[in-house]
Amino acid sequence: MRIQHLGRALLGAGLAAVLAVAPVTSAAAGAAPAGGDRRVLQRAADDLRDLGVTGVQGIAADGRRTSTARSGVADIRTGAPVPHDGYFRMGSNTKTFAAVVVLQLVAEGRLSLEDSVERWLPGVVAGNGNDGRRVTVRQLLQHTSGIYNYTNDLTALASPEEYLEHRFEHMDPEELVAVAMKHEPVFAPGTSWDYSNTNYILVGMIIEKITGRSWGSVVRERVTGPLGLTRTYSPGDVPTLPRPHAKAYQQFEPGGPLLDTTLLNLSWGWTAGDLVTTPSDLVRFWQALQSGRLLRPAQLAEMHRTVLAVTFQDVFPGVRYGLGIMWTPTSCGGYWSHGGDVPGISTVNGVTGDGSHAVVLAITTRLAGDEEALAVYRRADEAVARILC
Repeated sequence: MRIQHLGRALLGAGLAAVLAVAPVTSAAAGAAPAGGDRRVLQRAADDLRDLGVTGVQGIAADGRRTSTARSGVADIRTGAPVPHDGYFRMGSNTKTFAAVVVLQLVAEGRLSLEDSVERWLPGVVAGNGNDGRRVTVRQLLQHTSGIYNYTNDLTALASPEEYLEHRFEHMDPEELVAVAMKHEPVFAPGTSWDYSNTNYILVGMIIEKITGRSWGSVVRERVTGPLGLTRTYSPGDVPTLPRPHAKAYQQFEPGGPLLDTTLLNLSWGWTAGDLVTTPSDLVRFWQALQSGRLLRPAQLAEMHRTVLAVTFQDVFPGVRYGLGIMWTPTSCGGYWSHGGDVPGISTVNGVTGDGSHAVVLAITTRLAGDEEALAVYRRADEAVARILC
């Protein structure tokens, strides 16, 4: 399985989710060196910079204690330093936010995890063997629906020329699902597992159907507002990032130049990967989720009911997927997470089961080579695991 191909398949919502889940060795899972989280974070940030990453932000929260680190530059032209707590696009971390909203609606009795997609979106999942009557909400959230991943077909992700041509284009959710419906299912619903961004576009359509409100307003009302995450939001069609931020850089071919991909309309990511955030906001979200501030115990337990992430096993044995959340085994037990990837930006994170300790790394370069990409994500994952263990 080639990492570059995998990146295109999951772009906007998942390469980091794949690469940030490698089970760590006993050495990596040992106690943090003298100086604690800050020293581990700084060393990881500097190592990532030395691997060819332009900029890195890191944050670790342990109770009320917070450690931060940064390395590299925000702009390769000016050499300006990476900002403190700068904005970035979180990519597939968005899926966890969407799953939280769905599970809140379940707790309110407004839908069931066993409802069919057809009940809420009649006629949307149909054609070429796709049948919304056979796919449940749970299967969407857990990537067991078998529905094709639309990002495999997005030409805007394939080359610098395509990116520059399409970066400001708007895409409706219905268009994204229609791309997937041109393909047969990867497998029959509920019979296997495969990561598909289409699942979460459908989740977003269901959320809007039930609430009668836009995704941005729903996530603000139900998640970011109650937690005071004032710098986390859905940008809609706005292609810019607020200040301060580091520029994003994408390498489209191994050894090729880095292209500035900071300007981007992420309507094509939507509920699968469009949210903008900062390290401090995102680490607070993960702590709040795991400590029970967003979901009732029954719904948090549903989120944590995992299945084997089948198509990840060749690279990362033992990794499991719940409802919008991933379980990564380590020698000290394991942790919960969800990575994220959009052009030029990757997010690697992790949180303990009780939410007491969480880590977020925001990396503002995506390298194209298999070995180079793996080296970046393994180094980031090692730091997350070391801190959480």
